[in-house]
Amino acid sequence: MTIGICGAGIMGRGIALNAVLCGHDVVLVDVSDTVRQAASEWVSQQLDKAIEKKKLSADDKPGLMSKLVVADNVSAFAATDLAIEAVVEKADVKVQVLSSIEAVLPATSILTTNTSSISIASLSKHLIRPAQFAGLHFFNPAHIMKLVEVIRGPRSSDDTIQRCVDLAVSLNKTPAVAKDVPGFIVNRVARNYYNEAQRIVMEQASNPAQVDVLMKGIGFRMGPFELMDLIGVSTNLDVTTSQWQQFYMEPRFTPSLLQKQMVDAGLKFTDGE
Repeated sequence: MTIGICGAGIMGRGIALNAVLCGHDVVLVDVSDTVRQAASEWVSQQLDKAIEKKKLSADDKPGLMSKLVVADNVSAFAATDLAIEAVVEKADVKVQVLSSIEAVLPATSILTTNTSSISIASLSKHLIRPAQFAGLHFFNPAHIMKLVEVIRGPRSSDDTIQRCVDLAVSLNKTPAVAKDVPGFIVNRVARNYYNEAQRIVMEQASNPAQVDVLMKGIGFRMGPFELMDLIGVSTNLDVTTSQWQQFYMEPRFTPSLLQKQMVDAGLKFTDGE
């Protein structure tokens, strides 16, 4: 399968690496020269690490790198079987990008979005072929995390969902088909992990480092603040805000003023520890 990925940031490049390692050809598109170069270098470095760990042979690397084509325009998706939009978590940006991708995709190809929380229904209404559109939500780091949420929109066809499930399986992922509800499954649960941790800090009952240590002490692989830093504090806030708005400002999903302040200051929660 030839997979198109629009957005070569953390998520896009992670999905690209995963797909290449599983034998797929990948066209990775980003408008930024800097981001494209960084993505190519990152994939190369990850393959080098796999070679060091004896998970790959050095002879494998040239063939794997040849499966990755990096381009600056979605017109490069003209021969792809399935495209994944992985740009910023902003509905207006996604609508524009998805429409531009759909315009160049073959009529039989599937179009998907890696959104964490935005309604599939709201995105699909702007498309010409909504039956061939679905959510395909990977988790960071995408080349390691096994779960993929396949989100069925109200107009997604059974064939589209099955093809998304088949792709996830081919990537050695565990697909979970979810309904098109705010936050889907994982992010709806996760908002409580993030938000309550921030309330504890705002009430001065603890600090981010201590909360992380305690949560890891009871079995979580990462504390909430470490995890928000890994995802990106700004991206995490965008997801929280989107879910809160879609639930008609349900109080339990209210974004944190602490997180807004960190985003405004360009800081991470673990800065200065």
